Amino acid sequence: MQKRAILIIFLTVFIDLVGFGIIIPLTPFLVTSFGADAFMVGLLMGIYSLAQFLFAPLWGQLSDRLGRRPIILVSLLGAGLSHLMFAFADHLWVLFVARALAGLFGANISTAMAYIADITEKKDRSKSMGLIGAAFGLGFVLGPFLGGIFAQFGDSLGDVAPFGKSFAAVGAAIICLLNFGMAIFLLKESLPQSLRSQVKKRPPRFKNITKHFSTPV
Repeated sequence: MQKRAILIIFLTVFIDLVGFGIIIPLTPFLVTSFGADAFMVGLLMGIYSLAQFLFAPLWGQLSDRLGRRPIILVSLLGAGLSHLMFAFADHLWVLFVARALAGLFGANISTAMAYIADITEKKDRSKSMGLIGAAFGLGFVLGPFLGGIFAQFGDSLGDVAPFGKSFAAVGAAIICLLNFGMAIFLLKESLPQSLRSQVKKRPPRFKNITKHFSTPV
């Protein structure tokens, strides 16, 4: 059970980064097709990471209260749907909304790491956490490569969304939704109800973050 769960978490993190990287090759083409400039390309790339930064603490806190499994399932389904939204975008603002949602639902790294901590013994934890890092790196490396392949294949199907370069986002959505289906049947909850009930109300995570900026050096 433990090895199976670790594999699902590995795939979850891997697919998060594939979903980020797979869009990279086609972003400049899509943005310029709407008449926007390089500045907008940079903004579209950055909004994903900004959403991850803002929502990772929230997902982590919710997973302490609701359990890891529902958060991971919601994030996988949401990521898949956001990639489909990106693929079918017919206006520039739709691209921005889709990437913001992809970042929001892709901000589940903290939940994935918490899941690993739940199911591993202390002596094996560093090795399992290392797999998370490996999934992170592998997904980021393969994402742009797969994006190029999907985009090239999409060009052979047509030039109107979701075909053409947009087809790379369809590929990302398919990967996410396949992982979601696998997780529904294979991923078990790692945080017992008894431990969830012990989670005390903590101050907002953003308050903790901003506190560090106001602390004198």
